[in-house]
Amino acid sequence: MSNKVFIAGVGMTPFGKHLDTSVKQLTHAAVTDALADAGCDVKQLGGAFFGNSTQGHMEGQHMIRGQLALRAMGIESIPVINVENACASASSAFHLAVNYVMAGAADIVLAVGAEKMFSTDKARMFSAFDGAWDVHDTENSKRRLLQMGEGIVPPEGSISPKPYSVFMDIYASMGRMHMREYGTTQRQFAAVSAKNHMHSVHNPNAQYRQPYLIEEILSAPPITYPLTLPMCSPVSDGAAAAIVCNEAGLKRLNVNRARVIQVLASVIQTGTDRPATALEHHLVRKGAARAYEIAGVGPKDVSVAEVHDATAIGEVIQSEVLGLCEPGMGGACAERGETAIGGRIPINPSGGLESKGHPIGATGLGQIYELVVQLRGEAGPRQVEGARIAIAENGGGLCGVEEAVASITILGQ
Repeated sequence: MSNKVFIAGVGMTPFGKHLDTSVKQLTHAAVTDALADAGCDVKQLGGAFFGNSTQGHMEGQHMIRGQLALRAMGIESIPVINVENACASASSAFHLAVNYVMAGAADIVLAVGAEKMFSTDKARMFSAFDGAWDVHDTENSKRRLLQMGEGIVPPEGSISPKPYSVFMDIYASMGRMHMREYGTTQRQFAAVSAKNHMHSVHNPNAQYRQPYLIEEILSAPPITYPLTLPMCSPVSDGAAAAIVCNEAGLKRLNVNRARVIQVLASVIQTGTDRPATALEHHLVRKGAARAYEIAGVGPKDVSVAEVHDATAIGEVIQSEVLGLCEPGMGGACAERGETAIGGRIPINPSGGLESKGHPIGATGLGQIYELVVQLRGEAGPRQVEGARIAIAENGGGLCGVEEAVASITILGQ
């Protein structure tokens, strides 16, 4: 990047079920922690980007979500921009904050994502995802996506009789395609999940902190083959925030420069019409190529990654299209322990979406929070030793045979 941009502070609530906590309260908690971490007063903020996807659906609060949530904690007068970009809403808010600073519009900017999805009204809760693909072409979209898994027949009893999101069927279809094309096994997907649940044991912000063995994941209740329950991200509430600034802004903050992290690249990528098996044209592969070029690094330079594992299948695919594992080898790498803390390339030391949780409008900034903590060397028992370069991948929605949007962020000490 031509103009250096930094993350001076981060904050994050625990992800989980917060029935008695509002979007405003979740926002307040995450932003307050980020401001304190950066040594920043609210009066120093020159703008704010607020990520949220489902408050309109869940509560009927449309249009001015960010203005309301931030005004409630005393942030007023500055530009506030609402960002809705499916599960990539928070990372998109971060991307816009970075570019706002780079453009010289402000020296210090807030990026925040907040989501409150869990509800006792299960029908409303699960239907929150219904708008994340083409609602005018639902049947054709579903047919096209489910065709990816043809050739692998689910064993008897491997599909849940209980209701679940159609997006799990789609992830399962992607997984069966990977099994057909590369020989990936269900056990390898389970190895990804076991690794992430083990990582989350040491993350106080994770929704689930229970370790699982591979055998326990394989014998867990089925969702849809090859997925079992622990391989899938839960419905979650939570918020995360970051204070983004340039050099001039940094000088005005009461922050320890040794804890400041540089943004090396921030890229938003959309997809193209392509055959399902043409993963060399995957939108994340294209976005990652741009991000690596901007940052002046390559996949072999990456110390630690947070990727969008809405299911274990997602992590396998993303590890490959990011160039962290060879094509078709994401499952094998996980099974060999290469993607665990202490392995060749630790992925999702936070526990990932599978166990940390997935409040979709906050997820991307939750990833950035984890990577900032890792690069500072402050992650405690889940610390990746010698972490210097970190990458985050956060996807959202469905269009064609892949995500509708993906965000790639590269950070460095």
